[in-house]
Amino acid sequence: MTRYAAFLRGIMPSNPNMRNDRLRAVVEGLGFDGVGSVLSSGNIVFGCAQTDPAELEDKIQAALRAELGIGGGTIVRARDELRALVDSDPFADLTHGRGSYLTATFLKQPMPGPLATAPPELAAAVRVVRYDVPARAVLSVIDNTSAETSKYMGWVEQVYGKDITTRTWLTVHKVLAKL
Repeated sequence: MTRYAAFLRGIMPSNPNMRNDRLRAVVEGLGFDGVGSVLSSGNIVFGCAQTDPAELEDKIQAALRAELGIGGGTIVRARDELRALVDSDPFADLTHGRGSYLTATFLKQPMPGPLATAPPELAAAVRVVRYDVPARAVLSVIDNTSAETSKYMGWVEQVYGKDITTRTWLTVHKVLAKL
């Protein structure tokens, strides 16, 4: 059995249909094992014999839409992919903190072209570190002290589309620990 993390897009814990207990129930209802949640931002861990992440994404998303009306998007990564990503130490000597967020933006599909760098208006607030091919993750450092930071997600969606979801590096570590 393989362990997976499902990163759900657009989860708002204030919405009763998006609370962890309801999200877990939907995934458990699909017959997956060891279902758990990490934080309250749409991170679900589970195990199953299925080995096609794209099929798992579709299956989970269809169930979330049908049972809870959630249409935001689901991105699945295997524990081994997340372990390799974390072990690659993409942020080396950097520390996640209030002023500087280390982030991983997971793409549903492989990156369509070359790695984009932040446009001039975001250059002071965002540094794209690299793209991790196996995890399909764009790794960035975001300066939270800059007023321009609020434009980051719009830029990322413009460049990579809406089939993405971003997590802090701390969240990626917490998800991996729960797997």
